Amino acid sequence: MARLDGKVALITGAARGIGEAHARAFTAEGAKVVIGDVLDDRGTALAAELGATFVHMDVTDASGWAAAVARTVELHGKLNVLVNNAGILRFRRIETMTEDELRRVLDVNLVGPWLGMKAVIEPMKAAGGGSIVNTSSIEGYAAAAGLSAYAASKFGVRGITKAAAQELGASGIRVNSLHPGGVATELALDPANSEATGIDGDAFFKALPLGRWGLPQDVAGAAVYLASDESAYCTGTEILVDGGLLSGPGY
Repeated sequence: MARLDGKVALITGAARGIGEAHARAFTAEGAKVVIGDVLDDRGTALAAELGATFVHMDVTDASGWAAAVARTVELHGKLNVLVNNAGILRFRRIETMTEDELRRVLDVNLVGPWLGMKAVIEPMKAAGGGSIVNTSSIEGYAAAAGLSAYAASKFGVRGITKAAAQELGASGIRVNSLHPGGVATELALDPANSEATGIDGDAFFKALPLGRWGLPQDVAGAAVYLASDESAYCTGTEILVDGGLLSGPGY
């Protein structure tokens, strides 16, 4: 028996990167997967490959959330798992960042997951409970120069995760957060981001305890655990997937 047999999962930002890895891993473990993203071509192609369903959704839009959740329940009769994975990254120092840029990062990375949690409460109650997996970051523990907006959003995700765990536990809904760091995605490997930080990524990650970049599937394994019944007594908790980056001094 696969670890997610019988479960229905909505995964946001799932057309590429870590979200795509989640979609692949969940499908392989027996879940019925609905892929939510603004990248229509890539999302549609991935859904066709996996036998999943694609829905266009902007996580900052409450009506989009309502439509995606309704579509999921219409197709599969229930919703057991939400993975709030969609997010954006902007390297800007405070003195050069605009208010619009700040608000955009907060809207996608923090307001989006909050809207998602709100949208799935009733369907999960109807299903007898569920699991919400919110994607934070190592930047939800320790901030870096140029990432004030991103860090604020990811620290915020830790907070709303714990508050929701307190509120929803009695309904059988578990809420936990994932904290990736140093994962080789298109976003992280974008040369513009390396130039913005001044960090030699390869040299930096070779110095980690595990000595390599993380892979999207490294994070997906943790998400499968949190979505599965194996984590039935876990709520309000945090899982770091960072190759040991935060385990010692120097970050």
